[in-house]
Amino acid sequence: MKTIFYPENERGKNNIGWLKANFSFSFASYYDADKVHFGALRVLNDDTIAAGTGFGTHPHDNMEIVTIPLEGGLEHKDSMGNTGVISAGEVQIMSAGTGVYHSEYNASKTQEAKTLQIWLFPKERNIQPRYDQKSFTEALKPNQLVTLVSPVESADTLWINQDATFSMGNFDAGQQISYDIKTEGNGAYVFVLEGSIKINSAVLNKRDALGVYDTSSFIIEPEERSRFLIIDVPMS
Repeated sequence: MKTIFYPENERGKNNIGWLKANFSFSFASYYDADKVHFGALRVLNDDTIAAGTGFGTHPHDNMEIVTIPLEGGLEHKDSMGNTGVISAGEVQIMSAGTGVYHSEYNASKTQEAKTLQIWLFPKERNIQPRYDQKSFTEALKPNQLVTLVSPVESADTLWINQDATFSMGNFDAGQQISYDIKTEGNGAYVFVLEGSIKINSAVLNKRDALGVYDTSSFIIEPEERSRFLIIDVPMS
């Protein structure tokens, strides 16, 4: 098993007033040759968006975009005709494919919103753009790892145009979570949202991450009540 440690304090940061962003990988004006991508995972932005503000209409193409609100909600509108609000407990996915325009604004005029914006390289290029969202509020129960996004179409998850799987869970200290890589040859990017976990000898605190690859499984041990996201992605 091989690992890459991504400490929170080495993330790129950008504060432009209405947006406070943390970049796990090179993005916008932040560039680090050692942090361009982890396999098919290209972007993981940890954003705080001020009340009543957001991202105006802008284009994307040939990228799988997954949005996970952590606090508050985002008002989404796109050129496919989709409009609505995605809130904490829900996940949104958009295949940009041949090209799409969209906007995202904090749905609240009084409270800030916190969200993860995640981009993956697609498995198949130039597909017809598509959009979906789903609530996982009832599925996310304590001490259970829940699949959010999967390359296999299912009523229980969101489908992605990539051999990738997203899983999330809230676990108490003392648990042992055995994680099996979902697709042979994939690696796993483990991102700690809250708390502290241990993988082998590596201790990860809030917003630290560990890329794990060249293995078929590994053990996660929460050192306190912890919440984490696992992004299982092709490495080539």
